[in-house]
Amino acid sequence: MMASRGYDMTPTMYSPDGRIYQVEYAIETVKRGAIAIGLQTKDGIVIAVEEKSRDLQVEDITQKIFQVDDHIGIAAAGYIPDARVLVDSARFFSQSNKLTYDESVEIETVAKHLADQSHQFTQYSGVRPFGVALIIAGVDRKGSRVFVTDPSGTYVPYAAVAIGGNSDEVTDFLEKNYKEGMSIDDAASLAVSAINLKSDEKGTKHIRMSKIRTDTKQFEKVSNEELAKYAQVVNGSSK
Repeated sequence: MMASRGYDMTPTMYSPDGRIYQVEYAIETVKRGAIAIGLQTKDGIVIAVEEKSRDLQVEDITQKIFQVDDHIGIAAAGYIPDARVLVDSARFFSQSNKLTYDESVEIETVAKHLADQSHQFTQYSGVRPFGVALIIAGVDRKGSRVFVTDPSGTYVPYAAVAIGGNSDEVTDFLEKNYKEGMSIDDAASLAVSAINLKSDEKGTKHIRMSKIRTDTKQFEKVSNEELAKYAQVVNGSSK
């Protein structure tokens, strides 16, 4: 804190060495969040998060994966209340596009919109940057797409990506194991392995997952039974 010397009081102020401390603090918030995974495949997309439930919590409820439209999903890492604000904006934007142009919005258009929203909160005094990174994934006329936005307002396309805590190690794992053209089921098994790589828990009770297939363009929540099957594939291949 001493090193910032007051340059962290507002997101509109650069430090002498060209840093915006409040944006950096927001990015650190993302790194403290649970891991989230996004995978692009030949036949759809997979998004998955680690979400540990308390003993009395209803297990089939997720707070870190959101449906934006039939063909778009979002996975979040960081300060989840901020994610809900951005997801609501994405939903309104998607529906407005459908009403205006009578067609489904493209994934990149939503990613850019959310990146613009995040960037606006780095330009004004009296506000703070959003402390969350988002994986925006879905299927449009260009095929399966995966993008990531962060608190600075950037958005980047990926074939496979991890955000949140331990994302560097998980990204290394994905770089070694992700294969271009892999099936959506293989990607789901890979996501289970990636989340369990640095997790204190094993199995699938702490994992939430959704997928969108290119043939249906419909957001699907992956059931606990399906997750268990994906974990069995992982365990079988590791023997």
